[in-house]
Amino acid sequence: MAGLDAAVYITFITTALMIMVLSAGVCLPVLLPLSATDVNYKLSLEKAKNKTSASFDDFDKLAMGNVQTKSSRLWGFLIAGYWVSFVTYYVLWKTYKHVLHLRVREQTSPQSKPEQFAVLVRDIPPVPVGTTRKEQVDSFFRSLYPETYERSLIVSDIAEAHKVWTELEGYRKKLARAETIFENSKTVNKPEGTRPLHKTGTLGLVGKKVDSINFYNEKIKDLSLKLETKQKITLTEKQVAAAFIIFNSRAAAAAAAQVVHSQFADTWTTLPAPEPRQVLWKNLAIPFYQRRTRENVIYVIVFLTVVFYMVPITVISAFTTLDNLRKLFPFLKSIVEKKAIKSILEAFLPQLALILFLYFLPIILMKFSKAEGIPSESHAVRASSGKYFYFIVFNVFLGVTIGGTLFQSLKQIEKQPNSIITLLGNSLPPNATFFISFIALKFFIGSGLELSRLVPLVIYHIKKRFLCKTEADLQAAWAPPSLSYATRVPNDMLIITIALCYSVIAPMILPFAILYFSVGWFVVRNQALNVYVPSYESNGRMWPHMHTRILAALFLSQITMFGYFSIKKFVYSPLLLPLPFLSLVFGYACKKRFYTSFRITSMEVACNNVKEVPSMSSVVKAYTPPCLLVEDKFDDVEQNEGARPTVS
Repeated sequence: MAGLDAAVYITFITTALMIMVLSAGVCLPVLLPLSATDVNYKLSLEKAKNKTSASFDDFDKLAMGNVQTKSSRLWGFLIAGYWVSFVTYYVLWKTYKHVLHLRVREQTSPQSKPEQFAVLVRDIPPVPVGTTRKEQVDSFFRSLYPETYERSLIVSDIAEAHKVWTELEGYRKKLARAETIFENSKTVNKPEGTRPLHKTGTLGLVGKKVDSINFYNEKIKDLSLKLETKQKITLTEKQVAAAFIIFNSRAAAAAAAQVVHSQFADTWTTLPAPEPRQVLWKNLAIPFYQRRTRENVIYVIVFLTVVFYMVPITVISAFTTLDNLRKLFPFLKSIVEKKAIKSILEAFLPQLALILFLYFLPIILMKFSKAEGIPSESHAVRASSGKYFYFIVFNVFLGVTIGGTLFQSLKQIEKQPNSIITLLGNSLPPNATFFISFIALKFFIGSGLELSRLVPLVIYHIKKRFLCKTEADLQAAWAPPSLSYATRVPNDMLIITIALCYSVIAPMILPFAILYFSVGWFVVRNQALNVYVPSYESNGRMWPHMHTRILAALFLSQITMFGYFSIKKFVYSPLLLPLPFLSLVFGYACKKRFYTSFRITSMEVACNNVKEVPSMSSVVKAYTPPCLLVEDKFDDVEQNEGARPTVS
């Protein structure tokens, strides 16, 4: 089953598609004739007969740039700006209500989940003298919730235990492979088979040659004893100032997650417990002020990254042209002069270089987000997605527009520095051609690779041929991944931003955006239902992030549109000024009406009955890291309490 997060992502694609279709319904039939039948570019060419820099094609005539300054035709573009804005408001409002309905329906499902009965508490004060961390937490919450408080699970620093557990699991897999190789070596002529051997040195290339099965068994035995020792030390000596508080009712857990438990904001801070699969254990121990400091430092680093990445993005947009490549690399001249190759390179070379350049960025931004001290994977994905969105908007959208114009008009700017604003404004319609090619490249190549899963197929066969020895190895090699929202959402947001910013200025971009989201809807729906398996479930918490970013894209388009109308010297340009303020008011209204129900669970929802309350031992097991799980310790609560002193 795809899950609610996947359903919300498909809804997001549908929302973008509806905005584009409704916008195109007015912009294409109204604005294209107004642009195509004007003569601004023709007049510009007549004034610049001897200037080779002045060149326009028929496609440029379909944009607002072909409309003369102060022309009454600009009224049509102004009205279209209002149409696009109000279409976006309407679709976003309807979608917010729909997604909230989906979230509430999921939360009121009779099937209970461990996170519905638990709360994460952080920033626990120092342990009083003569007591333990467990006793401190139990005493505090039992006094506040005497009837509903069930037990606590103190969080520990699991770094050392996890390291031993990871090594142990690795040797167990190696043992399974060695045993499979040994079994496969048994034949009719040689029923005793051949015992696998390997060298104990680096990469198995050097060192003493040993019997693999015996060696791995000895390692597993030693590491099992070592893990047991580490578990005891971790549970008793490495407890941190965080704990999962377990209640016997969903309503009590929902209430505790949103109540201020201390007179000081930096102690006993609570929040809804994340789903067990997505807990970032090492972040739970980070203190309150250290989290705030990390967050501010990361924001500064991301800001600097956004600013200084503008330089390579600008260089790429300026130099990945055939003329510049011929100058920089003369040996390529004979290749790029071939007609077929030249046509392909002219159309897609800058866009392809840009896509490849941005490929590795999300990994860095995800590490930054987790370094803030965020407690859950889904929260880190949302934070990383937001950083990536602002990055690609500033560096791809603005970088290509500004950088391309500056490099093309450098001599004119040197002679007339005051003309830079006009040059940047006039470059907007011609730059639409670049972004149309960019969108087309993304959905033709991206959707094709996504649907065919060609790269994963090749990787699977390589693993199957050289690495997979057991059935478990084959299953792991072909295991379906999860939808990568940290990269998918920002990339889709970039297309929305480009389409909204050019929807009025160059409306021919809308059919390509419609095609992008139409194809994307079919592809994502198929992949979500038949391919991907969610690694976690946040019940649609990504939607407020999506909504805010779409609204930010609309806000940017309104500012861009107002600036371009001003360059056109349209007397009634100030009529566009209310639009950005309307967007801010709309965003504020949506946040006040809907957002709280996404941040916390309302009591109305939490008080719905469930079929059966999960056993406390199952909740405890769910919130215990794999490296601390002990076999046969969760069948009986009393036995569990005796075996694990951090659980009450």
